[in-house]
Amino acid sequence: MTPSPHPAPDLADLTASELLTLYRSGQASPVEATDAVLRRIERLQPVLKAFTLVDASGARAAALASESRWQAWRRDGSPVGALEGVPVSIKDLVLTRGWPTRRGSRTIDPAAQPWDVDAPATARLREAGAVLLGKTATPEFGCKGETNSPLTGLTRNPWDPTRSPGGSSGGSAAAVAAGMGPLSVGTDGAGSVRIPAAFCGNVGLKPSFGRVPAYPLSPFGTVSHLGPHAMSVRDAALMLNVLAQPDARDWTSLPPQARDHTVGLDDGIRGLRIAWSPTLGYARGVDPQVAAACDAAAHTLQALGARVEAVDPGIEDPLEITTGLWFFAAWTLWCGLSEAQRAVCDPDFAAQAELGSRIDALAVHQLTMRRGALGSHMRQFMQGFDLIATPALAVPAFEAKPAGHTPMTPQSMLGWTPFTYPFNLTQQPAITVPCGLTAEGLPIGLQLVGRMFDEATVLRAARAFESVRPVPRPTLR
Repeated sequence: MTPSPHPAPDLADLTASELLTLYRSGQASPVEATDAVLRRIERLQPVLKAFTLVDASGARAAALASESRWQAWRRDGSPVGALEGVPVSIKDLVLTRGWPTRRGSRTIDPAAQPWDVDAPATARLREAGAVLLGKTATPEFGCKGETNSPLTGLTRNPWDPTRSPGGSSGGSAAAVAAGMGPLSVGTDGAGSVRIPAAFCGNVGLKPSFGRVPAYPLSPFGTVSHLGPHAMSVRDAALMLNVLAQPDARDWTSLPPQARDHTVGLDDGIRGLRIAWSPTLGYARGVDPQVAAACDAAAHTLQALGARVEAVDPGIEDPLEITTGLWFFAAWTLWCGLSEAQRAVCDPDFAAQAELGSRIDALAVHQLTMRRGALGSHMRQFMQGFDLIATPALAVPAFEAKPAGHTPMTPQSMLGWTPFTYPFNLTQQPAITVPCGLTAEGLPIGLQLVGRMFDEATVLRAARAFESVRPVPRPTLR
């Protein structure tokens, strides 16, 4: 028999959208895709440590049930979910029925409660027919932009395992980049979806605050968003459709949108007004390769028909606002821990809490007022633009190091990611998409920030860019 010149792809390398197309035609099944992903996890998890928990038997049972639903759909048109049979992972900050949520922390006893509640994001994924694989690694309580913790050790980057995948959704980003499930739920309190997506060459979307309901709400307050990690912009849009469904447990959530974010995704960006801001007016030390790749990306957006203007939004670096509010929240969490729990905490979280203990109520209120002024300024600035384009990060992926490797300061915590945290404060939708590789072969990300509530334009612009500037997947050894 003559071998096919085009061998069948490994199902673990396919996007969610590609898998759904194969399921519809009967060319592949959820069981086959789930088995392929589980084989990939078995091979790469010992190196990457992207997962804290893998439920292979549960995933196979869910895939088998999903396969039956697809068979019924092909037979008589019975309904299937929007993510029917797609393997998905959940960051270990998000409650998932039947699995402990350790939050990257040795302070949480997995046997101390029944773990019988799904967070809104998890519940919507189950309803959509997704196959839940397991929980992905996070630093303790999601406290930093790299993924290491005393509980799980070092999570590593699939492009180069000596490098960090970023954080705090580093497990999710590493899993998606390595083909250990095409979709993952992440959280983003200062860049924690976009940072690891940029380091790992994925798409990472932080929707407008409240677009994706949360329960319980983050102890770090109204800077924390939930959003998709994905292999493609279309997958991110598809996942957002599912995650954005209403849930009464989140009193801060936005009213539901009656829209499908995949509709109009390929309409292009001709005529959109984009503010290209390579430093936001204050960022220093942007890596030259990052700067060059993102400048080329801005020219690509212009070539696609957007009206790109080099302009800064006229803001000061809000690092002090971000870290002040963050450290105070860490101190609040710390105050709820016993002495025995504190003794096993991540030294970085302990250091954040100690810094937060120095901040009084007056300072917190002053920081909140400064945040409000920033938000108002950006709402006004966005009256003149549809999008802001910036580098996603100032640097490529750095070395993976254990917790406590550097003294905790505002600069060491977030100084290398000056483009992400402002938009947690302002709560605007923002996405990172790959825009190139360094000479060492590490991904570089472009960030696109939209008007509040306008995920549709953010996704459409990201899709337009992705369509002409694809970046290869990492070579997995």
